[in-house]
Amino acid sequence: MKKLIFTIAAICGIQGGSILVAQDIKSSKVPAAVTAALMKKYPVATKITWEKGNYEGNWGGKSGEDMSVTFTPAGAFVEQVEAIKTSALPATVTKYLQAHYKGVKVDEAGKATAANGTITYEAIVKHKEVVFDAQGNFLKVE
Repeated sequence: MKKLIFTIAAICGIQGGSILVAQDIKSSKVPAAVTAALMKKYPVATKITWEKGNYEGNWGGKSGEDMSVTFTPAGAFVEQVEAIKTSALPATVTKYLQAHYKGVKVDEAGKATAANGTITYEAIVKHKEVVFDAQGNFLKVE
């Protein structure tokens, strides 16, 4: 999930044509608007670690990264990415991966929900993020 989250943080950090590399930061350095927005939307989140670019909070699970959310510095929600088991990927995703990455293990999987409600699925295969729409149709490799 860490690779998936880093990739998403780097993508979400694109501003003015430059990419901001995600960096771990202390909770005290996160703008109040961001922490307030996270706690309003995810009141049960605990032990949150933060990355800067847009601000990404991670929590849950053994690795502390079963859930990842991204907010702008003003506190506007960008997206959430929930780690899922590879078996929870849509069947069309599994078929695509079997056909295009024969014998290769999916390292991580996630379900992303953007602020506008758009859902995508992500699978990390061979250090690449393979992205699919909500129906499991291939979109791109990042």
